[in-house]
Parts: sequence; C-alpha cells; structure tokens
Amino acid sequence: MYDDSGWTLLSHFLGWGFLVLALVAAAIHILIFYMESIAWEGTLARKVFGGTPEQARPHAFYAFNQGFYNLFLAIQVILGLALTFFKPLLQAGTALCVFGLGSMLAAAVVLAAKSPAHRRAALKQGSTPALALAMLLTIFLIHVLTQTPPLPPGG
Repeated sequence: MYDDSGWTLLSHFLGWGFLVLALVAAAIHILIFYMESIAWEGTLARKVFGGTPEQARPHAFYAFNQGFYNLFLAIQVILGLALTFFKPLLQAGTALCVFGLGSMLAAAVVLAAKSPAHRRAALKQGSTPALALAMLLTIFLIHVLTQTPPLPPGG
C-alpha cells in the first residue's frame, strides 16, 4: 500500500473538479433544452442553430422532442451528483453520472461524425463531459493503485 496522503489530496481536488465539470455539462444541456423545447423560434436559438423563425417552425416538433432528451440527460447527471454526497449511494450516483455524461459525449461524437459542419458545436457539447469523465477515471485509477476507498465529494 502506498503512502496516500498526496494521492488523497489529488483525488479530493479531482473530485471537486469532476463535480464542477459535470454540473457545467448538465447546465449546457439544460440550456439546449430551453432553446430546443421552449424558445425554438427565439433569438438565442436562431443565433445558435441558424435560420429564421419561419425556417425553424416546420422542425419545432422534432426540436421539442430532442430538447427533452437533453433535459433528461442533465437531470440524470444532477441526480447522480446528488447521490454521490451520500456514501451508501456513492456507487449508484457515480453510475448515473457515468451513463449521463457518457451519453452526452457519445451524442457529440455522433454529431461530429455525421456532420462536419457541426463539429464546432459537437466540441462545445462534448468537451465538458469528456473532461469530467477523464477526471473520474483518474480518481478511479488513483484509488485502485493506492488501494484506498473513494470518498464522497463532501467527505
């Protein structure tokens, strides 16, 4: 077993970084929900997605539906984060976060692969979940290598 004092500090720091990045990823997806499901023909959505309100109107139903997918991913990550603050629910919360963030990242990869014109949007959509997952993987590796149990963010 390693002297884990420095590793514990690094893991704790990365845990809070993960928390912040996961919340930012969720916030981005809540914003996307707002633009797609509530304000599809509005100024912000038209600036982000392009076109005029008249051009957007025929696609409103599909955007409305897609917006809710984004909202549900955000809720999944937020619920997962909340559960990680309770040690008995740490694994369940982590699993929810991994699946939600992984789905966000996968959607960004699909967007980038399918539409070269939207690669910049895919980068914005996928970079925060990717960084959060990388931090979580680093925390996992630290705990495996040092044989120390992970702690909840508040622990």
